[in-house]
Amino acid sequence: MDYIRRKILKFDLNPPRVLVLGFLALILIGGILLSIPLATSYGRETSFLDALFTSASASCVTGLVVVNTADHWSIFGQAIILLLIQIGGLGIMTMATIVSLIAGKKISLKERLIIKEQMNQETLSGLVKLIRYVIFLTFAIEAIGAISLAFSFIPLYGVKKGIWFSVFHSISAFCNAGFDITGNSLMSFTNSYLTISTLSILIIVGGIGFAVILDIGKNRKWSRLGLHTKLVLTISLGLLLVGTLFFFILEYSNPDTLGQMSFIDKVFAAIFASVVPRTAGFNSIDVSLMRESSAFLTIILMFIGGSPGSTAGGIKTVTFGVILISTISIIRGKRDTEAFKKTINPEIISKSLAIVTAGMGLVILIAFVLTITEGENFLDVLFESASAFATVGLSRGLTPDLSEIGKIIIMLTMYAGRVGPLTMAFAIGYNKKHRRYRYSEGHISVG
Repeated sequence: MDYIRRKILKFDLNPPRVLVLGFLALILIGGILLSIPLATSYGRETSFLDALFTSASASCVTGLVVVNTADHWSIFGQAIILLLIQIGGLGIMTMATIVSLIAGKKISLKERLIIKEQMNQETLSGLVKLIRYVIFLTFAIEAIGAISLAFSFIPLYGVKKGIWFSVFHSISAFCNAGFDITGNSLMSFTNSYLTISTLSILIIVGGIGFAVILDIGKNRKWSRLGLHTKLVLTISLGLLLVGTLFFFILEYSNPDTLGQMSFIDKVFAAIFASVVPRTAGFNSIDVSLMRESSAFLTIILMFIGGSPGSTAGGIKTVTFGVILISTISIIRGKRDTEAFKKTINPEIISKSLAIVTAGMGLVILIAFVLTITEGENFLDVLFESASAFATVGLSRGLTPDLSEIGKIIIMLTMYAGRVGPLTMAFAIGYNKKHRRYRYSEGHISVG
């Protein structure tokens, strides 16, 4: 007992550990609330594993579901899911800061360190001010999105239900969660240009990151924008255009997806198919009926995901951009990695490489394990694995049929994807002691 007590006392709640444990607590609380009869539409308990899976998916803003959100959950259950999405999208410390600000409490240094870790910021200065902006921007954008969606949903579902649908899907889209309460995602809204456009904008804005939005609002001119903002905008736009073009070409004649649509519907569907893998999880066409080439392209886009400091998952656009630019620089024989007349710190390149390696390793490992536990087609399993890691929520039909072991594996993958593989590693392997010496360099050959 004394040994255990000493270990507990020595346990250091560093920022990564606080975030890891905070999300874990949120998932457990959500699972308990969703397992009670009041949370279901038919008044019976949901199995704790299914409730926990739904809670993990909502808290990690993923969107993978083992039960139909529209049919299975009551208004209370859907409200719990929406609250988990909002907290998971903004982050544990953002919500805790809201409570502290309302109560008039000061934000401690340790809390600032945790916020810095959560928001992917380099310095401690201006963090509380940033949180205020984040809160205001989030609620303002979600409100505008809900108003826009109301023009589509109220005529279809009536005032009361239409408003609820508008609020739910606006928050779900901005937080890049992908949960829907229409019953079939957005496949019945393919020709509703207002709905598709609104949700696309919400997903994109939520996925570029709060720091980027603030930088654009403050500086406005391209020449004044920071390197981070320029990289985010350039890479995000490039991926969106490339994805749209390839989806349009690959699925143009597929009778199960775009083949039967009008030309303008095909364009909107292709754009939306390129937007949602940025970790949103909605779909206006059945991804299980996509051609394998399109499914593989979706996996790549999901793995890259959104941008740092946003509500999105994946390895992040800037991480992908840094690796790409660094590779091009090495091929060209350049000593430094440069972008927009700025040199990228070698430590950032090393961190980016670690994130890509850890992310790719996790996705491949989970896909391998799922082929054993589920016995499904490898492409479908890889798709599910990438979707869970990148907190996307798209599935080729595997999620509802997962075994109990499969559900646990996907839950853990969503959890690791939301908090980040490096944050998980720092939380587990954190050590305050650092060596004061370095070994001499040794020569090795690569490539």
